Amino acid sequence: MRTDSTEHPLVGRALKLSREFMNCTGPVSNLVDFFTPLQWIPTIMSIRGKKLHKGLVETYGGMINDIERRMKAGEDVPECLAKTMILARDEEQLDHLDMAILTSAFMIGGVETTASIMQWFSALIPAYPEIQKKAQEELDRVVGRDRLPTVEDEINLPYCHAIIKEVERTHNPFWLGTPHVASEDFTYEGQYIPKGTVVILNTYSMHHDPSRHPAPETFNPERYIHDSTNNTESANLADPNERDHWMFGAGRRICPGMIVAEREIWLAISRMLWAFNMVEIPGKPIDLKEYDGLSGRSPVPFHIKLVPRHENVAKVLGL
Repeated sequence: MRTDSTEHPLVGRALKLSREFMNCTGPVSNLVDFFTPLQWIPTIMSIRGKKLHKGLVETYGGMINDIERRMKAGEDVPECLAKTMILARDEEQLDHLDMAILTSAFMIGGVETTASIMQWFSALIPAYPEIQKKAQEELDRVVGRDRLPTVEDEINLPYCHAIIKEVERTHNPFWLGTPHVASEDFTYEGQYIPKGTVVILNTYSMHHDPSRHPAPETFNPERYIHDSTNNTESANLADPNERDHWMFGAGRRICPGMIVAEREIWLAISRMLWAFNMVEIPGKPIDLKEYDGLSGRSPVPFHIKLVPRHENVAKVLGL
């Protein structure tokens, strides 16, 4: 389903639900997922969770109902996720709840996590003008000033590529990865792990381990300057210790949308660097240490100034 404006009520409702989902599944708010006995303790989060679930089913289930109504009326509905699920409903044994939650997952997974990375990038770059300048010099040298960077340019822009990896390492939206379960008994570094044990990827600690990343709190793209792998290639390395980061998780429950997310992030960040100088506003310092809200994923609100880098920006962007 498409809307003709970002001001459409449906967009606002979807974004509000997405933000509430992130708050309800943050590193503090979702402890019950990791310590199941907590499910018996009543909390305000369980109340919010039930309200959120109701809102997701009503909003996204309503979209599916609308698409199905239009299909039954003989309308030529464009190809979309809802149409695909409706046509495959019987074969895939999907009920209405399945389709509503699956549809919401595409919105939530595709918006909030990418937005979080973009927010941290926008907060970090003004604080490191020398990094910004080096990336822009690379862009001018490889891309020039007559067109925007494309996905095909990434292989020739190692410093911009490294900036993205470093943002993803330092400010991964998920401090704790998706819980896995041991499929069999095994021993890891002398610790016996019985079958059925919940295993959690502590991505924050892994990304800030000084034995892997010297001075881990320092934003330093140079640590990835010789890493040309994309996220999919890195995730499939035989030695997991050689991975760039674990932002998208690991194993069979790794993020299924990481290829799309990687392209979105690359295009957004490379084009912002190509088009604008990103600078702090005097008297409005950016706090790079605090996180906003329960989700622990975004920086606290901040303001920056975007200054067009050259006269071609307006023409290329169609402004």
